[in-house]
Amino acid sequence: MKVLIVEDDPLHRSYLHEAVCAALPECDSIIEAENGVAGEQLARDHKSAHIVMDLQMTSRNGIEAARTIWKERPETRILFWSNYSDEAYVRGVSRIVPDGAAYGYVLKSASDERLKLALRSIFVESQCVIDREVRGLQQKTIGRANSFTDSEYEVLVDIALGLTDRAIAKRRSLSLRSVQNRLQQLYDKLDVYQVVAEEHTDSRFNLRARAVTIAFLRKLLNHSALEKAEAELQDWLKEQW
Repeated sequence: MKVLIVEDDPLHRSYLHEAVCAALPECDSIIEAENGVAGEQLARDHKSAHIVMDLQMTSRNGIEAARTIWKERPETRILFWSNYSDEAYVRGVSRIVPDGAAYGYVLKSASDERLKLALRSIFVESQCVIDREVRGLQQKTIGRANSFTDSEYEVLVDIALGLTDRAIAKRRSLSLRSVQNRLQQLYDKLDVYQVVAEEHTDSRFNLRARAVTIAFLRKLLNHSALEKAEAELQDWLKEQW
């Protein structure tokens, strides 16, 4: 068995190296990459390697690297090892996982035993593993926001990017009414119908801006998610000319 570690922090790479050795005695080769670009190339060179991947790295983040790796070899097993339990990161990973692929998402704050269990579960037993803390956050998000459909989440991202209703409709191939319906659903789920002060009962927040703020506070959106969304938006805008 080969294991590829993709992590830009040398101390974390060393820790993962030790964890892999302890958890997987059947592993006969450990390869290391210091960023996502090198990780993609080493995954290409060592076709049978299982991968432990950090999410936030210089040069290329883990989601983009995993997208490329899975596009070339959808059967690759990947354990994401991250500081972030944000819904935006978890959703970003879940959207790119090929059907039937074994993968995991474990926080760097997890215990040594939890990490070892995840390594064996994914790489030996082909099971998917999501950290308990991440699952707990997802359940809280579902409870508060009644869960978002993918189409609603896309509209949320688009209003965070500053697109008008008509631009969203064109980009997502929706009718204007459909966009407006999704916006109303977002407002309901985020509970943004709030009065600023009791003595000014007609004064309300700007609902679009408030929805984006609440989404950031609940970790439905973050800088990485919007950075990627902005790049995709620029590609779409170029196609319109």
